[in-house]
Amino acid sequence: MEQKDYRKELMENAAKIARPGYGILAADESTGTLGKRLEAIQVESNEENARRYIELLFTTPDLDKYISGEILFEGTTKQATKDGKNFVELLTSRGILPGIKVDKGTAQIPGANEGETATLGLDDLAKRAKGFYDSGCRFAKWRAVLKIDQKTNSPSNLAIQENAWGLARYAAICQDNGLVPIVEPEILADGDHDIDHALAVFQKVNAAVFKALHDNNIFFEGILLKPNMVTPGTTNANRANVTSQEIAQKTIVGLARTVVPAVPGIVFLSGGQSEEDASLNLNEMNKSNLKRPWALSFSYGRALQHSAIRAWAGKDENIKTAQEVLIARAKANSESTLGKYQGSGDTSAQESLHVKNYVY
Repeated sequence: MEQKDYRKELMENAAKIARPGYGILAADESTGTLGKRLEAIQVESNEENARRYIELLFTTPDLDKYISGEILFEGTTKQATKDGKNFVELLTSRGILPGIKVDKGTAQIPGANEGETATLGLDDLAKRAKGFYDSGCRFAKWRAVLKIDQKTNSPSNLAIQENAWGLARYAAICQDNGLVPIVEPEILADGDHDIDHALAVFQKVNAAVFKALHDNNIFFEGILLKPNMVTPGTTNANRANVTSQEIAQKTIVGLARTVVPAVPGIVFLSGGQSEEDASLNLNEMNKSNLKRPWALSFSYGRALQHSAIRAWAGKDENIKTAQEVLIARAKANSESTLGKYQGSGDTSAQESLHVKNYVY
């Protein structure tokens, strides 16, 4: 049977997600990860409470003014609101593209440094991607994880090549089945390295990823890149003295040296930054006069949800307040994609959200 050509649809959906003023709400945490967040606010970790929280997020008034796509965990695609509206159908009806996390976690790479992993899930991805497309999802997410450790010269060339190739194979399979692939080579912020070392690794990783994407005949107009921002390691002694302007400048330079101009958008992960830092750093990038051919946007999970889930605390009477908190962060990040964010002055939004060796 002749393969359907999805390129026009892929290009349109990628551009829709990355259009100025909009970004992605990542709600793709696994059942276990979301359960830990519920327990942190003294709410029992069970399927119904997780569903209630997702409903709070997805039914927030005016969310479609700032959010163009939402990433779901596989189980969430089968869930519905208390009134019986399937979550995928709900998002679609609001003009928000539903996306899906398709990786199956990570495993140690044989022969690589201890703790260096590759992402699992390619074996049956074509079948799953087709099923997700048929269910209404229009983009996908696959997270590759790399670590910086100068003592072991990590990430090793083996880890970089393994993850770059995995991302490229995932992207090709998704495009063959109508899903815009979000290519996510996350370099964890853990470590005591400085920002210049972070930049060097960032460039090396992204260069390998784009070489692999080229080798796999990826349609660049129909993908989105989801990188980390270039920052010093979380335990770097000089971290507090590095400004948003420097982070923005280093990040854009690293992208300009490695990412092809045909990619329509770059949607940053927050990487454990505080809600406020994630907004301010993105804002500085969009204020910069450095040349950048791609839209610079966001695909935030914790940096959009942290204050909202605490405001909710599992209580129905707090839903409206929690949704107001969520929309405030969504609006802040929307303004950051335009370089117009002025800062909130909310000290609670400045709490670091870093989790060492973060897994979903």
